[in-house]
Amino acid sequence: MNSSIENYKNDVISHYSDNWGTDFMEKMEFYGPIGQLVPKFSVLEYAPNSSRDMWIYATSGISTYTHLSPVEIHLFSAIQDHSIFEILSALCYYHNIEANLNLGHTVNFGRSWQGESKSFYGLISLPYLDGPDLEIMNKTGREVHFYWLIPITKEEVDYKMSHGLEALELKFDENHFNYLDPNRVSIV
Repeated sequence: MNSSIENYKNDVISHYSDNWGTDFMEKMEFYGPIGQLVPKFSVLEYAPNSSRDMWIYATSGISTYTHLSPVEIHLFSAIQDHSIFEILSALCYYHNIEANLNLGHTVNFGRSWQGESKSFYGLISLPYLDGPDLEIMNKTGREVHFYWLIPITKEEVDYKMSHGLEALELKFDENHFNYLDPNRVSIV
């Protein structure tokens, strides 16, 4: 394996561990083209604990130090949900083939986030729950940004497209939306 990829992954996992601890499960086996395109990609699963009452699913290796703007993405869930591994691996594929994903971008999951949820999309947002300690990792002179993937509805995507990211985030704040509820109604 390329040592720069190994170094990058070690740095990412160390950064997550500094913020969320070392008690996680790492899934590395993905089927289909993702395993060939990004052979060391993995998703870390953090179970709820005394400081956080939700599951965390976080990418490790969606980017490398060779990307122009390296990013890693995490998603929260009220329940343990292995289908989130599929969403994040598809996101990794899309990031490496179609687009260089970054802050403010929206992605289509191609299916419901969980169960009968109306959230078929994800918004790449700042990690508001964790702040700048998680958001930016600066090792080897390269910044890597760690962003939060928030499941959103088609109506919310349309609102963001016509009014901007800040307007959508303001709507989230005004409506005290529950980002963990897959059955929540659209805030617009």
